[in-house]
Amino acid sequence: MTPLENTVENTVRAYAKELGFNLVGITSAEPFLRDEQAALKRVQDGMMDGLRWYTEERVRRANRPQVLLEEAQSVISLAISYNTGAPPSGDKLSGKIARYAWGDDYHDVIKKRLRQFCDGLEERLGRPIRTRIFVDDGPMNDRAAAERAGLGWFGKNTNILTPSHGSWVFLAQVITDLEMTPDEPLKKTCGSCVLCIDACPTGAIVAPYVLDNRKCISFLTIELRGPIPKDMRPLIGDWVFGCDICQDVCPVNRKAAVGLEPAFQKRHDFSAPDLIPLLELDDEGFRERFRNSPVKRAKRAGLQRNVCVALGNIGDPAAVPALSKALESDSDLVRGHAAWALGRIGGNEAENALQSALEKPQEEEVMVELQDALNQLEAVAKS
Repeated sequence: MTPLENTVENTVRAYAKELGFNLVGITSAEPFLRDEQAALKRVQDGMMDGLRWYTEERVRRANRPQVLLEEAQSVISLAISYNTGAPPSGDKLSGKIARYAWGDDYHDVIKKRLRQFCDGLEERLGRPIRTRIFVDDGPMNDRAAAERAGLGWFGKNTNILTPSHGSWVFLAQVITDLEMTPDEPLKKTCGSCVLCIDACPTGAIVAPYVLDNRKCISFLTIELRGPIPKDMRPLIGDWVFGCDICQDVCPVNRKAAVGLEPAFQKRHDFSAPDLIPLLELDDEGFRERFRNSPVKRAKRAGLQRNVCVALGNIGDPAAVPALSKALESDSDLVRGHAAWALGRIGGNEAENALQSALEKPQEEEVMVELQDALNQLEAVAKS
C-alpha cells in the first residue's frame, strides 16, 4: 500500500463501502450555521408545529457537532440506498406506502451497522477513537452534514440529491475525534427545475428549499397523532404512510441506481397494500404485520385513520361495509375518519350507517364528524 492509500480517510471510505454503505464523505465538526438559521426560521414561522420535540434548543444542538461530542474533529457522512424499483400498480382498493418503509426499519438496520463500523474502525486504525452515531432520530442535522461532506446537494423539496442514487437514500452520521481532511461540497444545484414544488398536492413546499411540515403528507400520515385537518384529507389521495410524490417526479431520481441492501427489499404487499384488511387489524394483528417495519410508527389507530381517508378519496362503494364496521372501532380517531369517508362515498348504505352511528353515544368530535358527513350527503342530494 502506498502512503496515499494508507490514509485514515481512505481506511474510513474503504471500510464503510465494505459494510454496504453506498456513499461516504467527510466534513469538519464545525457548526452548520447557515442550516441552523434556516431551521430556526422554520420553527419561528410555525412550520414545525405539531412536532413538539423540534424546538429551537434542539435545532442549535443538531447543527453543532462539537456540542454533541466533546473534542469532535470530523463528521463521517454515510448513505445507503433503499431504491428497490418503482411500485407496481395495486388493485382499486389499495393504498400507497412510501418506498423507504417497504423493508425493515432502517433505524435498527443502520444503527447496528454503524456500531460495527465504529468498532471495526478502531481495529483497523489500531487505536481507540471516540464516536457518536446518528440515524435520523437524534439531534443531528443529517442533511447539512451530507451536503457539506459532498454526498449530494439540497433539492428544492429539502431532500439531499446524490448524483448516483438520487434522493432514495438513508443518511447516517458518525461524529468522531479523528482529525481528517474534509471532502469538498458538490457544486450541483437543481437549476430552474420546480417539478417537486408543482407536484405537491398540499402545497407543502411553500418556496424552494422551504417545507411547511404542517402540510406535508408524510407528517399528516405518520407524525400527526390527532385528526387530519378536513381541508387536507382530499389532497392526501391514497397515501396511507408517508409520501413519495416529490421524489417520484424528480429528474435526478430517474437515473438513480437500484439499491441492493437485502434488509430494504419489499416485504409482502407493502408497496401497494390492500386497504380493507388493514382496517380490520386489531392490536396484535398490527404488531405482527408491521413487526420491524417503519410503519409501526403510525400506530394502529393512525394507520387506520389514514386508510379511512384513502378509501374516502378512492370513492369505491365496495368499501362501505368495512367503513361502516369501522364506525364501531375502539378508537374515536378511526370512527371519525370512517364517518368522513362514508360521507365522501355516499349512497343509501353509507347514509344508513351514519344515521345508525349518530343514534349511539359518541364522543363530541365523532358526533361532529358524523353530522358533517350526513350534511355532505344531503348537500350532494340537493345539488
